[in-house]
Parts: sequence; structure tokens; C-alpha cells
Amino acid sequence: MAVPRILIVGGGYVGMYTALRLQRKLRRGEALVTVADLDSYMTYQPFLPEAAAGNIEARHVVVPLRRVLNRCQILSGRITQVRLADRKAEFEPHEGPALTIAYDYVVMAPGSISRLLPVPGLADNGIGFKTIEEAIALRNHVLGRLDVAASTPDPEVRRRALTFVFVGGGYAGVEALAELEDMAADACKYFDGLSRADMRWVLVEATDRILPEVGPDMGRWTAQQLRERGIEVRMGTMLKSAEGRHIVLSDGDEFDTDTLVWTAGVKPHPLVRAGDLPVDEKGRVRVDAGMRVHGTDFAFAAGDCAAVPDLTRPGEFCPPNAQHAVRQARTLADNVLATLRGQPRRPYRHKYAGSVASLGLYKGVAQIYGRELRGFPAWFMHRTYHLTRMPTFNKKTRILMDWTLGLFFPREIVSLGAIEEPRKEFTLSARS
Repeated sequence: MAVPRILIVGGGYVGMYTALRLQRKLRRGEALVTVADLDSYMTYQPFLPEAAAGNIEARHVVVPLRRVLNRCQILSGRITQVRLADRKAEFEPHEGPALTIAYDYVVMAPGSISRLLPVPGLADNGIGFKTIEEAIALRNHVLGRLDVAASTPDPEVRRRALTFVFVGGGYAGVEALAELEDMAADACKYFDGLSRADMRWVLVEATDRILPEVGPDMGRWTAQQLRERGIEVRMGTMLKSAEGRHIVLSDGDEFDTDTLVWTAGVKPHPLVRAGDLPVDEKGRVRVDAGMRVHGTDFAFAAGDCAAVPDLTRPGEFCPPNAQHAVRQARTLADNVLATLRGQPRRPYRHKYAGSVASLGLYKGVAQIYGRELRGFPAWFMHRTYHLTRMPTFNKKTRILMDWTLGLFFPREIVSLGAIEEPRKEFTLSARS
């Protein structure tokens, strides 16, 4: 009798945690689990702002799938289509011919991608903040702009280099801006002729509030704190154009910048539309409370790409965040096992506990079970909570060591921008 094959599409929160739980609970020879993802590691995204600010070593916020999922098959490449009709998926490895993967059960967890709007110049000049590569590039870029500003007498070049624009007032935008501004302000003392006042940081948000996850009061408090640090918080404002790195805002303001970070929302990964999966009007996979895809008894989906009903709020769906994704993965893995063994599935139910956000070293904001925290207590809560959620004891220990060393030594201020073009110096040498 053939061993059942379980295909997990995506190695993020849902994909990795589902595979990890299946790996622990499956009996030997009961099923073969395959995880397919473009990258062979899982990124713990809540720590991206701290990695960008240099508080945490970038490699410490990623978990290698091959080490953690040592009893699963790991395929590095791109799943281009998942078909329910014949239970097959199309896979393109990084190199070599494409493959067709047959499966008995499938878990859709490709996550989400940045939701771009048709703003002129955005695609050419902007950068997102969803991956560790983007976080590293942004850190190098910001420090590189300080180098540029400190090395030129041209006031226009200097002004453009020291202007940093972030679009999107949710978690990603506010935390990324706050951490990087805190890092840059700290770094300024090492650059002759530069001070915090020379920099211009702008947060652009289309709605009338930022950080809606922590409630209106905490959102207003956060905006006030950012403004007291000299950060411009433009609410009710939209980015109209970014052509030639010339920013045009809907409130009429125009200026040049070398740095445009886009964090204005996400949308389900386009892979969910590439096959015959049932999707809703927002492009999310339709699933029931047990995360089973509608019309099937072998397909499951969760996380950012799925419309998972929130049983604690009838008629609503679970928001796309790490708190739900990690918990959904546990229930999903149990339901796959239950289906495999002919047992009843259970619905996913989790009442949202609250939100925490870091605003730089020793600064934060939080709302936990209706209780509001701000300043150092919220910052400490942010670090404590996410440290406990970081996968593997190895990574927890390394992050804790990074934080401990940060108490005694200053942050590194070296821009490794050349890492993005490692052959440039070699090529120039060859031509000389």
C-alpha cells in the first residue's frame, strides 16, 4: 500500500509549524510530508524591524527548514499551480526541469505579497518590508545615505539623502520607521556635521489613524510620540507619485528622496488563483472553521492566503497576522492527521489577545486583553512575547545574546551596501 503524500505549499509560519507538528505526531511510515517554498528558511517577521536596526543579527531571525524539519522532504523552488481536480501541483526548482508533484493531501500556505497601488514611480523606486533581504538592504541603504550626506558639500544631494519616506501606518510601517529612525539618530554622532535635526522622516497614512490594532487612544499616543521625535506623521494623506524619486503627496507637498518604503498592506499570494482553488472576492482561499477548503476533504489552507472564519466574532475572518497563523497551524496539522486517520476534525477558535509594537530601543506601545501599555513596559512586553514565539531554542538563545551584548556595546554603523553587487570590484579590477 502506497504511503499517503502530504504536500505543504509554503514554508512560512503556517507551512513550517504545520510540518513541524505533523513531523512530531505522525507515526513512522504513516505519511510522507513535502514542504515546497522559494526559500529554504522561515522568517520570523515581527523581528524584521529589529534586524533592520541592528539590534538582532539578521541570520538569527530566520529558521532553516532542513534543520528543523529533518524528517520532511524540502523542495526549494516555486510552486506555480495547485490543482484539486487531479491532486497535482506544478513545481519549478531553482535550476533544472519543472516537476509535477502528486499528492493525497495538500496544505496551502503561500502567505501574502505586498499590495501595490498604481502609483507612478512606485515599482521603480520603492522597497517593501516583508523579507529579511529587504530589511538588510534597507539598513545598508539608510546607513549609506548618512555616508553620502556626510561626504558632500552639495545641499541638494544632502537633503535628498537625509529624507526617508514610509508609506503605510500599520505595524510594518510604524515599527520599521521607528526602529530605523532610532538607529540613524544614534549613528549620527559618528558622522561629522550630521545631527538628528538634519534628517527628515515622513510617515504617510491614507486613513485618519495609525496602528489601528492597538486601538484609537494608543494610536494617537503613538503619533504624538513620533512627532515629538521630529517625525512627520501625515494622516489622511496619499502618495500620488514617486517618479524620479520626486515625492508628490495628496496634501500638495512635494520633495525629493532617496528612500521610499512601501508598507501599505498585503494581499494573498497570486498562487491561490493559479489553479482551481475556490477563492473569495479578496483572493483568499475559501475554507471552513476547520480550515478545510470548501468542496474538498483533502485540501486545507490557513494564514494570510485563507479566509478563516473567526468564531469569536461571528461573520468576521481572522486577520492576517503571526498570532493567528501560528495557532492556526496547530489546529490545521491536527485536522490533517484526523482526516488521515478517519477521525473528526475540530474548528479553529482563538480570541485575539492583543497587540504589541516596538518604537525603538526602550520604547513601545501595546494593548493586551484591553489593557494599555506604553513606553518601556510595552517595549519589554514586545521583546518577551516574540522571544517566546521564536522557533527553536537555538534561535531564542542567539537573539537573547544579541540583546545582552547590545546593553554593553553600541550598534554597528557599517553600511555593507556593496553586498548587493559583490562582483562590482572584481569586474573593475578585470577591466583595469
